[in-house]
Amino acid sequence: MTAMGQPEATEYAPYFKRYVILVRGGDILKTLAEQSTTISRALAAVPEDRAGFRYAEGKWTVREVLGHCTDAERVFAYRALCIARGEKAALPSFDENEYARTSGHDGIPLSELLDEFETVRKATVHLLAHLPAEAWLRTGVASAKPVSVRALAFIMVGHVAHHLAILRERYGVAAGA
Repeated sequence: MTAMGQPEATEYAPYFKRYVILVRGGDILKTLAEQSTTISRALAAVPEDRAGFRYAEGKWTVREVLGHCTDAERVFAYRALCIARGEKAALPSFDENEYARTSGHDGIPLSELLDEFETVRKATVHLLAHLPAEAWLRTGVASAKPVSVRALAFIMVGHVAHHLAILRERYGVAAGA
């Protein structure tokens, strides 16, 4: 059961507003599942010889962007699990650039990274779908800021939407919808 509606601004750090505002609709589980299909269609059309493309020096490749989305989803889902289960300890932040630098994602075929993202997203949907209603509004601390489980679900969708827009605008990836 999901907590319907957008999270309140008090449920997440101001930094994450840029992701939360990208999410429309009340059924976040449906949105999570649909977004997986959208990104799959968009990236399945990218030929492997374009998966290593960087739009500028020092920017991530298409593979690294997708790998980053998967890593971030795992981190956000772990935070949601911890907070939903009543964790009182503050959860650490993560350095996305260090994760990307040490990931090895650019050496993995795009099709395998896409399969991995789809699998992680499916696990996220299962996790969230089985939470009791009251868990959605539980808050904890991650990256030294308060965050609710509901906000984390919206952040996951908005984060991928943000990167999908970058893939479209700067990498020439088709819409895929």
